Formats: sequence, C-alpha cells, structure tokens
Amino acid sequence: MKHTTKSTRCLPALLAICALLLAWTAWTTAEPSAQELKGWKKGRGWGWVWGKDDEVGSLNAMTPQSVLKAIGLVKQGKIYDLGIDYDRTSYKWPGHSPGEIISFRTPEGVKRQQDHGFTTPSVNPAELAWHSCALFINDNVATQIDSLGHITTGEDDHWYNGFTEAEWGGNFGIRKADASTIPPIVVRGVLIDVAGHQGVDALPGGTAIGSGDLMAALENQGTTIKPGDAVFVRTGTLRYWGEAGGDHKKIGAHDSAGINLEAAKWLVEEKGAIMVGSDTSGLEVGPAPPGSTSFIPVHEYLLVEQGVHVAEFHYLEDLAADRVYEFCYIAATNKIKGSTAGFTMRPIALR
Repeated sequence: MKHTTKSTRCLPALLAICALLLAWTAWTTAEPSAQELKGWKKGRGWGWVWGKDDEVGSLNAMTPQSVLKAIGLVKQGKIYDLGIDYDRTSYKWPGHSPGEIISFRTPEGVKRQQDHGFTTPSVNPAELAWHSCALFINDNVATQIDSLGHITTGEDDHWYNGFTEAEWGGNFGIRKADASTIPPIVVRGVLIDVAGHQGVDALPGGTAIGSGDLMAALENQGTTIKPGDAVFVRTGTLRYWGEAGGDHKKIGAHDSAGINLEAAKWLVEEKGAIMVGSDTSGLEVGPAPPGSTSFIPVHEYLLVEQGVHVAEFHYLEDLAADRVYEFCYIAATNKIKGSTAGFTMRPIALR
C-alpha cells in the first residue's frame, strides 16, 4: 500500500502559493507596457488624450499601484532635498522677474503702532510680537514645476488641450491648467547624470544634450527608464548655486546647457517619461537650434503638445555624489489659483 504523508498532500497547495507569489512579484516589478500605462502609446507619447476638460496631462497616469511601486524603492530612509534656497538677489531665467520679500509686520512696528488691541501693554505684559512678510514674486523662480498653462502658442495663444487666452486668460491669472491643478506627485524618479558621464563638473553653456548622450549616460549608470518615470537630467549647473544663487556669472556660464527637442521626444515617445526636469532654469538648450519653430521648442512640445510637466532648478548634486540613479520622487506645489508654476518648491527624493 502506498502511504501519503501530510507534507506530501500539502505539496500541490504550496506549489500553487509559490506560483502566485512569483506572478505577483513579476507583476509588481515589470516595466509597464503601452497598454498597461493608461494614456501613453509608444511612438506617440501622451498628448490630448484625457478629455476636453482635462487640466492634468500625463500625471493622470499615476495610480495607487504606481505610487506603491515608487514607495517600494525606499530601502534606507534617506532624504535628498532637491530644492534650492531663494532670495531677492537669486539667479533667474532672463525672461522672468526677481521677487521681493518685504517685512510686512515686525515686532517693533506692531508694538509701536498698536493697531490691534491684543498688542497693548495691558493685555500683553510678556510683550509678544510677530513677523510676517509680503511677497511680490514671480511664479517661476527657484525650484519649480511648470503648469500646463505656462506656455502658449499660435495666433490664438492656446495652451495644453486647446485652452485659449481669449476664453481662459485674464488679469488675475489663468483659469485652466494652472499650478493648482498639478496633483501631488509620487513616482519613480530617474537621474541621468550627463555631466558625470562626460567627466566634467558642469556642462558648458549652450551644450545640446541629445538622446545619444542620455542613452550613453544611462548605460554607464546601469539605469533604465520605465514608462511613468519622472526623469531628471543633471548638467552640474547647481553645484554653483551657493548662497541663494548669488554668483550670476558662474551660474550663467552653464545654465543654458540642456536637452534638445530630439531628446525630449525620445524621453516621452519612446521611454514614457511622465515628467521631465533638470538642474537648470529652463531644462532645454539655449539658444534654440537653427530651424526651431520657437525660442523654446522643448517647452512647447512637452507642455502644449504632450501635456508633460517641466521641472526646473532641481538640486541633483547630492544624488549624483551618492550615485543614486533611481529613487522615490515626491513633490507638491502650492495651490495658488491662477499661478502658472509651482515655485520655490522643496521636492524630495527618498532612497
């Protein structure tokens, strides 16, 4: 008579469980295909595919599952601060204006003027006071993410999804695809250290970064881009930021290095980037190459045509120093209605 032990009887069930676990692991770690990543199609990219009222663009592709995958990259609990400090003297892109931070309430002023009853000595024997400031500031300064309404094109001044200035512009900010529509972002971030791969502290100004440069750096790092990633290109410019970006001459000598239109198309249409950023004020190479249809063709392509947000002035030096090429990227913008960029931000990378 053949004897069957309890462990032998359980073997099929254990094998089935192992198979399910292997399938789950493969599913959670696999690169999503064009069909699995909603809204993206290889060779086309994103585009105006989310409906006529959409103001979010490619970031619609974030899901609870993609967020969990991004968070799953965190193994050490180390935080990288990707924001840069800012003040009224900081370097900026020439097309934007500087900001002023003005003391609007000061301890001396509120005590002397006593416009508020709670500052009088009889009710305030401890002589408490406060500071607050008034900000007169451009919404495109320091670490930022451009909204999809930042760039317009054509005689009708339209932006992403066909919203036009005549219908949705005005003197109190734009009313479609402004910075308040940028959702909280939690995605896999990828650093492409072009400056590091080329063995320079920072790329010279005017250096055009093509897809070949990106592919070479990625191969050197052993890094791959997956559909749905936020991609950050390091030129090395922000190694010279110093105290609030005070050395304009030094920063300006490198700030115009950046990706060209061919590289932007490769990142979006072939690799599925959900957001593209860098450590410069403008992401793309300047001046625009001969034959370009505008002075910032990459912005026009990403923001207007593809609905892909542009991240600028992200501090990538610490990530590069530690050779951290993939990470969990987390960012949230101020919900200021009508503004055209999330500005003076402090996004983080988690390792």
